[in-house]
Amino acid sequence: MEIKNKITNITSKVISNFWGKLEHVNFDFTFKNGKSVNLTHEVYGKSDGVAILLYNRTSKKVILSKQFRMPVFVAGVNNGFSIEVVGGAMDENETAETCVIRETKEEVGYRIEKVKKVTTTFLSPGIVKERVHLFVGEYKNEDKTDNGGGLEAENEEIEVLEIFFTEALKMIETEEIIDARTIMLLQYLQINKLI
Repeated sequence: MEIKNKITNITSKVISNFWGKLEHVNFDFTFKNGKSVNLTHEVYGKSDGVAILLYNRTSKKVILSKQFRMPVFVAGVNNGFSIEVVGGAMDENETAETCVIRETKEEVGYRIEKVKKVTTTFLSPGIVKERVHLFVGEYKNEDKTDNGGGLEAENEEIEVLEIFFTEALKMIETEEIIDARTIMLLQYLQINKLI
């Protein structure tokens, strides 16, 4: 028996719209055996995001950032601090490429012009609707225009880290790096032998 509409009777109720939007989505789901069940799921999200790993072939280093993340704190990990690639939320009508170049300047103080798209992914598709556009980009020392550190207007306090690529890979093993975007992009560099 082929079921044409597995999901029907969809309704949504906004529970919170404080920073991102939290919705309760109610729907009827029809299983392969024909049984239909009414379900409610929570969906959370804001706009889509971007992330980029900056790497330098000559020095064999990468640029990462360290900043406070409340969910990491609530989970009782690393006093709430996370070592990550540069990333951020896309503004309305902004392309992923434009956003990632802007975020690179704001967060770590490097002006780059050329980026390479790796993929677009959901990091937690069971609850979060945000898609993240992943990039890599080469940087040179002369691309540094200021100290970065994030935007004070956005209450950001970002520590810029320039570390050897081999050290960053070890930080995955020691769980100093726990951010999925960062792990994926470091492994992308490793698999493709870009550094």
